[in-house]
Amino acid sequence: MMMNRRTILKTGGIAALALATPAVLRAQGAEFRYRLGHPYPEDLPVHSRAKEAAEKIRNETGGRVEIGVYGNSALGGDTQMISQVRSGALQFYSGAGVIVSSFVPLAAISGVGFAFKDYPTIWSALDGSLGDHVRRAFASAGLHALDKCWDTGFRQTSSSTRAITKPEDFKGFKIRVPVSRAYTSLFEALGASPTSVNLAEVYSALQTKIVEGQENSIAVFSAAKFYEVQKFLSLTNHMWDGSWLLANGRAWEALPEDIRAIVATNFNEAAVLQRQDSEARNAQYRAQLGELSIQVNEVEAAPFKQVLRDAGYYQQWAERYGADAWSSLEEYAGKLA
Repeated sequence: MMMNRRTILKTGGIAALALATPAVLRAQGAEFRYRLGHPYPEDLPVHSRAKEAAEKIRNETGGRVEIGVYGNSALGGDTQMISQVRSGALQFYSGAGVIVSSFVPLAAISGVGFAFKDYPTIWSALDGSLGDHVRRAFASAGLHALDKCWDTGFRQTSSSTRAITKPEDFKGFKIRVPVSRAYTSLFEALGASPTSVNLAEVYSALQTKIVEGQENSIAVFSAAKFYEVQKFLSLTNHMWDGSWLLANGRAWEALPEDIRAIVATNFNEAAVLQRQDSEARNAQYRAQLGELSIQVNEVEAAPFKQVLRDAGYYQQWAERYGADAWSSLEEYAGKLA
């Protein structure tokens, strides 16, 4: 449990003001008691692997470090958790790059529309020079990004009104997107009408027809039961995005060097396992789609990419990210702008 200065003073625990860094609770048992929040459903590997890593960290540090893992937006929506991890009220946050790009713009570069064709290309980029660019950007913002990015899957488009088979189908389409300019700019360039809604509120927005559709990985689509309020699922693969595990910089530096190594090793190993889990889970869900009362269709990417080029979408983001970062992206994705 976290205690602020006012609470400590009220309870007479003035001695407990030996909190040298924000959001660190030194109590009986654990010397460092931290929290990790994320927005994803708790039956997804991003949650189970993070909990496994936290348990290993507790054991390998002899109980000095306890990290509670809270999924399904239990600590607030993405916007709230990002604010908390920046201030130090939350020590770890796991969220999509395009979401955290609200304060670290470069984090969204892996989510450029139709950039990546497969997972080998993605992991080469994120574990390589492109990922280095992003990690340095996080560090400049006072956050420590763990070395390995987690997988949230290629994103698909669902709808209650029509299948998306060609670019024209997006014209005027009311689609929910995460709270990020990376998403709104993509769908605006495709002619859609995007509305930003936090993940925890998407089911209700679909059910009440505030939006016609949404876009997410197949795993999230299935785990969140969006198929209950949608009729069509178009396998657009319009974007891939990963979930960065971020630590508040001061909370991270408060950990002794040997403990930081244990935390980093276990979370990075968990990320690699989660990547494998996620890819398998998405393939499994895709195979099961036929059992649901939803129409599924494949989509050819080339026409959509051409619309984006014509709309100046790629050029816009190339200018925003800068020549070095964009060159690194195209090293893996091929020529886009």
